[in-house]
Amino acid sequence: MSIYIAGYILISVLLLIFVNLMLKKQNKKETQPISEIASIQAADGSPLEKAPTTDALPLEKEMKRENKKVQPVSTKAEQFEGKRGKVIAAMMLGAFVAILNQTLLNVAIPHIMNDFAVSASTVQWLSTGYMLTNGIIIPITAFLTSRLGTRKLFIFAVFAFTLGSVICSISTTFSLLMIGRVVQAAGAGVIMPLLMTVFLTIFPPEKRGAAMGLMGVAILFAPAVGPTLSGWIIGHYSWRVLFDIVIPFGILSIIMSFAWMIDVTEITKPKFDTPGFIFSTVGLGFLLYGFSEAGNNGWDSAEVLISLIVGTIGLIAFIWRELTTDQPMLELRVFKYDIFALTTLIGMIINMAMFAAMLLLPIYLQNIRGFTALDSGLLMLPGAIVMAIMMPISGRLFDRMGARWLAVIGLVITVITTWQFTKLTMSTSYGYIMLLYIMRMFGMSFLSMTVQTEGMNQLPLRLAGHGTSASNTARTVAGSLGTAFLVTVMTTRSGFHSANYSNVITSANPYLANKMAELGHGIAAMAGIPVQQGQMLATTSIYGEAMKEATISGINDAFVVATGIAAVALILAFFIKRAKPSAE
Repeated sequence: MSIYIAGYILISVLLLIFVNLMLKKQNKKETQPISEIASIQAADGSPLEKAPTTDALPLEKEMKRENKKVQPVSTKAEQFEGKRGKVIAAMMLGAFVAILNQTLLNVAIPHIMNDFAVSASTVQWLSTGYMLTNGIIIPITAFLTSRLGTRKLFIFAVFAFTLGSVICSISTTFSLLMIGRVVQAAGAGVIMPLLMTVFLTIFPPEKRGAAMGLMGVAILFAPAVGPTLSGWIIGHYSWRVLFDIVIPFGILSIIMSFAWMIDVTEITKPKFDTPGFIFSTVGLGFLLYGFSEAGNNGWDSAEVLISLIVGTIGLIAFIWRELTTDQPMLELRVFKYDIFALTTLIGMIINMAMFAAMLLLPIYLQNIRGFTALDSGLLMLPGAIVMAIMMPISGRLFDRMGARWLAVIGLVITVITTWQFTKLTMSTSYGYIMLLYIMRMFGMSFLSMTVQTEGMNQLPLRLAGHGTSASNTARTVAGSLGTAFLVTVMTTRSGFHSANYSNVITSANPYLANKMAELGHGIAAMAGIPVQQGQMLATTSIYGEAMKEATISGINDAFVVATGIAAVALILAFFIKRAKPSAE
C-alpha cells in the first residue's frame, strides 16, 4: 500500500507545482503592462488616478459579470451558430477514443499479468490508479477552464491522453505502464467535464437534449463496444495494439482541435484554491482507494478502514473550505439548485446500478459458463447498437417533454430487467441473456444524459463548469462505491451459499455418500484408474460444481441489491421537474 500512496502523493504534488508555475507565469504577463503604463504616466506628469490599477480590476470584472447576467441564456449560444459542427467533431473524437481505451483494457488484464509476472492485486492498479488520478483532476477542471479557456485545455487533455497511450504501448515494465496510465488519466479526467461545459454553452436550452443525446453516443456506446473490439484484438494480436490503435485518432483529434476548436467560455483569472486542492486530493483519493480495495480485502480490513476514515475527514474539510472561501476551486453552492441536486443524486444511483451488469455479467459468462472474452463482448454489442440508436432519439424527446417521464420509463425497464438477472442458472441460454441486456440498455438510453441535462439546465451559464465538475466528481465516487459494494455483496454471499452447500454435501449423509461412491466407481471404470483416484475426481468434480452454483447465487444476490438501488432512483424520478435556466 505504501508505495502506491506515495506515488499518489507525488502525482498530487507535481500537479500542484505545475498549476502554481502556470499561475506565476500568467501573473507576470498580466502585471507587466500595468507597471509600464503607470511608470509612463508618472514620468510625463499626468494624473495617476486614471491609471488602471490591480485594485480596480476585480470591480470592473464584477460589473461586466453583472451586466452579462441580465442577457438571455440563448444569446451566448447564438454566437456559435455555424461553428458548432466543427467544435463537436473535434471534441467527440477525443472523448470517444478516451472512453473506448478505458474499456479496451479490461479484457487484456490477464495477458498483462502474464507478460509482466504481476499478481491480480498489483495489476488492478491500472484501473485504481486511473480512478485516483481522475479524483485529482476532475474537481479542478472548472478552475482550469476559467484560467486557460476551452481550446487550450482540450488540446492539453488530448495531448496528455495520446502521450500516455504512447508510453503504455512502448512500456517494458509494469511501472512504466502504470506511468502511462496516469498520464492518460490526467487527460481523460478533463475531457468529459469539459465536453459537457462546451455543449451547455454552445447550445441553447431548447436544443440541449438532442445535443446531449449525441454526446451520450460517445459516453455510453464506447464502453459497450470496447469489450467486443478488445476480445477480438486480444485473440489475434498483442495487448499493446489496444494502445496503438488509439494513438492515430488522438493525433487526428489534436490536429482538428488546433484547426477548429475555439474558446466558448470567458477566460478569467481566478485565484487557485490550494487548501481546497489538497483537501479534495486527500478526501477523494483515499475514498476511491478505500472503495476499490474493499472488493479485494473486505470492508473490515485495516487498510480499507484507515483509507475511508482519512478520505471522509479530507472530504469534510474540502466541503467546509469550498463553502467558506470567496473563490472556491469547486463551487459546491450549485447544490442549492433543487433540480440539479436531485438529478445528480439520481445519476449517482443510476451509475451504481449500471455497474451491476457491466461488472457481474462478464464474471458469470467467462468464469462460470466458460464463454470466451470475444463471446462476452459480442453479447453486449447489440445492446450497444440499440443505445447508439436511441440516445439521439431520447435527446429529442427530452427537448419536447423533459426528463421526468423519460426517466420513469427508463428506470421501470431497468428495474424489471435487473430483477430478471437475479434468476441466472448454469443453463440460462446465451440468447436470453443477450435479450435481457438489450432491453436493459434500451432502458438506460432514456436515463443518463436526459437526467443530467435537466439538472444542468437549471444552473446559470456562469456555473456550468462548476456544475459539470461537481456532477462528474459525484458520479465517479458513486461508480467506485457501486463497484466495490456489489463485488463485496457477490463475494460474501457466495461464501454464505458455499457454506450451506458444505453443510448439505457431506459424507455423513448416507444417500449422498452412496451416490458419490457410485460416481467414483463409474469414473474409475471409464478412465481405467484406481477406485481411490476415481473417488477423488468425483469429490473434486462435485465440489467444483457446488462452487459454481454458490458463485451464481452470489451474483444473483448482487443483482437483487442492484434492483433495489434502481428502485430508489425510480421513486426519486417522479420528483423531477422541468428546469428553467436560473437568472441568478
